[in-house]
Amino acid sequence: MLRPAGLVAVSAALSAAASTCWPGAAAFAQQTPTIDEVLSGVVGLSAVVPADARTAETLGTERAGHGVVIDADGLVLTIGYLILEADSVSLTAADGTTVPAEIVAYDHGTGLGLVRAGGPMAARPMSMADSTESGPGDEVLIAGAGGVDNLARARIVSRRTFTGYWEYLLEDAIFTMPPYPDFGGAALIDKEGRLVAVGSLFVEDAAHPGSFSPGNMFVPVEALKPILADMLTMGRAAGPGHPWLGLYTQPAGRGLAVSRVAAGGPAATAGIMAGSMLLGIGGTPISGQEDFYRRLWAKGEPGVSVTLTLIDPDGEPREVEIVTGDRYDWLKSSPAH
Repeated sequence: MLRPAGLVAVSAALSAAASTCWPGAAAFAQQTPTIDEVLSGVVGLSAVVPADARTAETLGTERAGHGVVIDADGLVLTIGYLILEADSVSLTAADGTTVPAEIVAYDHGTGLGLVRAGGPMAARPMSMADSTESGPGDEVLIAGAGGVDNLARARIVSRRTFTGYWEYLLEDAIFTMPPYPDFGGAALIDKEGRLVAVGSLFVEDAAHPGSFSPGNMFVPVEALKPILADMLTMGRAAGPGHPWLGLYTQPAGRGLAVSRVAAGGPAATAGIMAGSMLLGIGGTPISGQEDFYRRLWAKGEPGVSVTLTLIDPDGEPREVEIVTGDRYDWLKSSPAH
């Protein structure tokens, strides 16, 4: 149960709005100025993406979610897919003020994005917690833009590696329950009113792999801290990045089922088709997405050649040599360009 301490007045507001209250919630819920100050740091974010963008088909051309103001100059942290390839972004503060925003950075490795407000907003920057101190069992708040009406109580249920079908691996993701429906860019807040993580996805196995435990996956702010300076100056984390294939896969039996290939990507160029079964890389069988990504990325930088063992949709086994690419180069628009 959440206890009042410092900015934990926010927790009391949550409890007042939630279906189950804790003793003293009503008294603390009256401290609206403090609550409003903290929650003003969560802003609405809208993005418009060109119809010919690489991600338009899968992520849409009109995207909406949230962002968290993290400095006094209007720098906003969000989940990257909201702004990926966007040609316009706007932010809406708690008082309804809407301002245009400039895309500052997108980092595929973490999945995080940064934008900067193009005008003044009534928003108080939210301080970042040491997210390594948060773990399973901790009660937290999830906040979307709009103040106390978009607050929810949650609990961290696990921390573990997360792999995504789009060649994505996050070493130390935070998983919460119950699910928060408007998760994209939402703020995960600790009992001191500090930002712990940014909302990314709905998942069905938050508690542990293989379980039915609907919840959300969050990207911890510790993933941002080492690369923040690079993102501000370069639009992404420094370094060449990982070799990229343009394969979208799902675990299936002893391999990975290819559900889709990125148009114009390395896998498509090599003739790999949806419906294929990926079994190995470099002559070695793979044991899942995490193993596949780690083996692929260990090959070197984008441009390196790799050999995949697969079974085509017609059941014919074969080995395919692919020259890997750089995902940033494939995107039609990126702050890194």
